[in-house]
Amino acid sequence: MAEHYQLIYYTGVPGRGEHIRLAFEEAGASYVDTAALPIEKCRETVTAYLNDNYRGEQGNPPYYAPPLLKHGHLVISQTSNILMYLGPKLRLAGSRENDIYRINAHALTALDGLSNEVHDCHHPIGVELYYEEQREESLRRSKEWIKNRLPKHLSYWEKVLKSDECGQGPWLMGSTFTYADLVLFQASSPLLSPLSRQSRIWHPYLISFSILQHICRRFLLLVS
Repeated sequence: MAEHYQLIYYTGVPGRGEHIRLAFEEAGASYVDTAALPIEKCRETVTAYLNDNYRGEQGNPPYYAPPLLKHGHLVISQTSNILMYLGPKLRLAGSRENDIYRINAHALTALDGLSNEVHDCHHPIGVELYYEEQREESLRRSKEWIKNRLPKHLSYWEKVLKSDECGQGPWLMGSTFTYADLVLFQASSPLLSPLSRQSRIWHPYLISFSILQHICRRFLLLVS
């Protein structure tokens, strides 16, 4: 009997665990998700892997933070690392030799630019401080990010989708749908709501705003 997958992540917030969840759901894979547990049981399960007394098990070292994936005796961390492990098993990692590395590069770029940088806008002084304790700095950094960084990220993905490799598409790897498409969609789709509400303020900076609509249209085709 095949070993089941277990996603170990907090409940209540999608966070980085959502990227892994989307891959499982897209592939129709069976998995166990600690987020489905009652909140106290979920917290207990996750923190058991993170507390000072945990020294690892069965060849696996202790890890810094979730999400974690447990598959048989293997326990691994880091979203992109987990997706790179799951991609071939879930048939979401392309078909050519070395595609997995190209796909991983796309996933890392999306996570760096549209997840990590956004998180740092919310916590520019310290991750342990509440937003209200650094609101002024957060607003300043967010304005700078919107003006200078976001257009660069969107322009880059515009270039990828128009590249010879993408060809007629509709995905980052041409006609082949991969987990990198899921990561890009999950990381970029939240931008649509605030942009639509504040387009008069942000529009002058977003020279590639159309790429967000373009990405979402492609996913609507997938789920229709």
